[in-house]
Order: sequence, then structure tokens, then C-alpha cells
Amino acid sequence: ENECAENDAQEDYEKLMADSKKKRAEDSSSKAEKEGALADAESELLERTSEKKDREGEDMANRQYLSKLHADCDWNLENYESRKESRAEEVENLKKAKDVLNGADYSLLQVDSKPATLLSKSR
Repeated sequence: ENECAENDAQEDYEKLMADSKKKRAEDSSSKAEKEGALADAESELLERTSEKKDREGEDMANRQYLSKLHADCDWNLENYESRKESRAEEVENLKKAKDVLNGADYSLLQVDSKPATLLSKSR
């Protein structure tokens, strides 16, 4: 009987050792998989963090550019009328210069409230 109990205990022990060995192998494999997944996740986190930093830099540059454009537009809006008047005067002066180059004589022209006529130009 002692021998039988001892054999049963030995079998139980061997089975326990085999099960433990199998469990250690499974745990080791699981641990390796989880470490690999962790390394992949950390790598992706670093990549995403870098992308975020790049995008934040681009966003800042875009905001600065937009601010500059806004300032330019504000200046154009503020000075539109005076620039429009200046361009109209410039066009008028260019027309007069063209007329002078074509032979018109404005030196005898009198400036008054009436429009100039051909008679006043020839006098």
C-alpha cells in the first residue's frame, strides 16, 4: 500500500511538474507577446506625438500667416478710398500727358466753373 500511495504521489508530482512546465511556457509566450504589443504601442505613441508636434508647428505657422493676411486686408480696407482717388488722379494725369504728347496745349486753358471748350483752348 505504501508503494501504491508512493507511486500515485509520484505520478501526481510528475503531472504537476508537466503542467507547471506547460504553464510556464504559455506564460512566457504570453509575456513575450504582451511585451511586443507594448513596444509597438510605445513606438506608435512616439510617432503620433511627433506628428502632433509637427502639426502644431504647422498650425502656428498658418495662424501667423493668416494674421499677416488679415493685417494686409485691414490696411487695404482702410486705405481703399484714398488709393482709389489717387489712381483716378493718376489716370487723369496720364490722359493729359498723352494729350500733350499728341499736341494738345493746356497752357492757355483757363480753369473756371464752366467746362473747357475748343474756343478756350485755341485762344
